[in-house]
Amino acid sequence: MFKRFAKSALAGHIASTLIGIYIRLVFSTSRWQYLGREHFDQAAAEENGVILAFWHGRLLMVPNVRKLADKRVFMLISAHRDGEIIARGVRSFGVEFIRGSSANPKKPEKNKSGASAIAQMASALKDGHVVGVTPDGPRGPRETVQKGIIRLAQMSGAPIIPATYSVSRGRNLGTWDRFLLALPFSRGVFAAGPAIKIPPESDPETVESARQTVENALLRISQQADELVRRKEGSAEL
Repeated sequence: MFKRFAKSALAGHIASTLIGIYIRLVFSTSRWQYLGREHFDQAAAEENGVILAFWHGRLLMVPNVRKLADKRVFMLISAHRDGEIIARGVRSFGVEFIRGSSANPKKPEKNKSGASAIAQMASALKDGHVVGVTPDGPRGPRETVQKGIIRLAQMSGAPIIPATYSVSRGRNLGTWDRFLLALPFSRGVFAAGPAIKIPPESDPETVESARQTVENALLRISQQADELVRRKEGSAEL
């Protein structure tokens, strides 16, 4: 009976509501600092939109950045039920969603949603909007940038802004991405790094170099955010 309830529409609605309430609770009870906002503002002033890249494990508080942007903000979300629950939970923040998944070589018949999502994101960027992407999701490996974000930047001409958040009080969950569950009454920081513009050349060497550049930038900005709030990953884990 519990399993049937957990899969029901009512359970999904309850979970979505709790997600939205919890994010607001953490945000409103914590003191936040914004590091590198000028990088985002400068990129947002250009015509080609902005790709906001952040690790899957640092996803929880990202909907709050919507209030910093004068543009429409889209986020790529998984097409399955869990993705829909998250989308409903943060819809009230003003975030819009593009549904799809990154390509899975083991299931080529399901890769059409990924191609459609790439096309939708590229269109949103060409219209000057912001698109949020977790370049190591939804399957991992953790904190390893996949090539999809590079292809998206090349298709759209939009710069990539590496972004993250960290908190002084939080728990790393035992999930593949070591998801950072921020706790209320924290000292927090939202951080962004300089824009990364990807060259249009699609040869393997250029793509790999660009991929590594984005990965290193995300690792660096996440480390800086953790140091600012004196957070040590693994000190508190669930």
